Amino acid sequence: MSEDKLKPIVSLCKRRGFIYPGSEIYGGFANTYSFGPYGTELKKNVKDLWWKTFVQQRRDLVGIDGPILLHPETWRASGHVESFNDAMADCKACKARFRVDKIIEEQLGKDVEGLNLSELSKILKEENVFCSKCGKKDFTDARHFNLMFQTQMSKTDLENNIAYLRPETAQAIFLEYKNIVDTMRVKIPFGIAQIGKAFRNEITPGNFIFRVIEFEQMEIEYFIEENTWQAQFDKWLDDMKAWCNLIGLKSDNLHLAEHPKEKLSHYSKRTVDITYDFPFGTNELYGLAYRTDFDLNQHQKFSKVSQEYIDTVNNKRYIPHVIEPTFGVERTILALICDAYEEEALENGETRTVLHFNKNIAPIKVAVFPLMKKPELQKVSKSIFDDLKNFWNVEYDETGAIGRRYRRQDELGTPYCITIDYETLEDFSVTLRDRDSMKQERVKIDQLKNVIAERLKG
Repeated sequence: MSEDKLKPIVSLCKRRGFIYPGSEIYGGFANTYSFGPYGTELKKNVKDLWWKTFVQQRRDLVGIDGPILLHPETWRASGHVESFNDAMADCKACKARFRVDKIIEEQLGKDVEGLNLSELSKILKEENVFCSKCGKKDFTDARHFNLMFQTQMSKTDLENNIAYLRPETAQAIFLEYKNIVDTMRVKIPFGIAQIGKAFRNEITPGNFIFRVIEFEQMEIEYFIEENTWQAQFDKWLDDMKAWCNLIGLKSDNLHLAEHPKEKLSHYSKRTVDITYDFPFGTNELYGLAYRTDFDLNQHQKFSKVSQEYIDTVNNKRYIPHVIEPTFGVERTILALICDAYEEEALENGETRTVLHFNKNIAPIKVAVFPLMKKPELQKVSKSIFDDLKNFWNVEYDETGAIGRRYRRQDELGTPYCITIDYETLEDFSVTLRDRDSMKQERVKIDQLKNVIAERLKG
């Protein structure tokens, strides 16, 4: 897949109501997007399936929905106030702003992670790095830029009125760990899951919805005894691979990337990314980190509230260690669309665009068409629609030539289309058309629900 292939995908997403540029009537707003009607359905299907898979179908996980605004001390304890920074520099000529490590990596092929600001500034000034906007080679010195958005909580206490929009969902989970232990009768090992918004003031916009300033995470903090971490890590990596298979991502596009020890986050003892071959290159899709007992220790230190777990069976107390599987929602959606997208050459010389979504997550499961806008066909079609909508997300469409309606549903990734014609009025059968093979078959109306249910299951 070449980088150019992202352009028709972006075009399709807007044309078919999956994803729109944010604030477009005002010329857009950098790094923001709205999910349209079909994108919202796709996103909801992914989140619902994730919740069912990792929370509802497991006895060792519970879920929460924590606040976006947490006590400011949370971010001092976690290290975000002090160290959640990127190195930034501006082009003096055109005022464009860049993330220094990215522009050096892209233009020089150098990995500069770990270099200090003066070392980064030296590379900008002495090596062949140019502004990708205007081409000039005149940058400001590199400086730190904290990625957290700030907001004011009150006007009376000016010294302590700064709060932060959370840059990750993890800390909301750690703050509720003690409440979960006290109220939910959980025993280690157990996990707390959350799906929620996070916010990062990213310097560099990134490849459609791959890197945005407002995004959702599906995240789990899994609390364990220290001596079990390696086995638990391997098990969670297998579970994450199984999730990729469940939503239909092609295994050939997925890879594992171990973080070198010198590049691990300050809280991590081991991190492995599941990467995906996006059109713009191979990049992180999901992450699995062993956070040790860093977070609970830090919150115990800053809050002065014990975070110890009391093991009554073995009569011991300890602060649990944590395995963290993290799934980005927007990156999942982008990977699914890239994976499903095909421009298929047909035997008649035409090309059809189709999204081969896995049936688990397709936004529309079935479309119902009367062959023509005739009352007798509309009556039967609406009756079938009213019946099937009780079980799946179903779309009714009676406008335009039948071939165009098929093509529209192909672009939405709808697995099955049902056409009601005059033969239906005689033998009570309809045409069921398969998205991927385009094969059509006659199915009796009274068998339709069971046939579709069986195929959506497969």
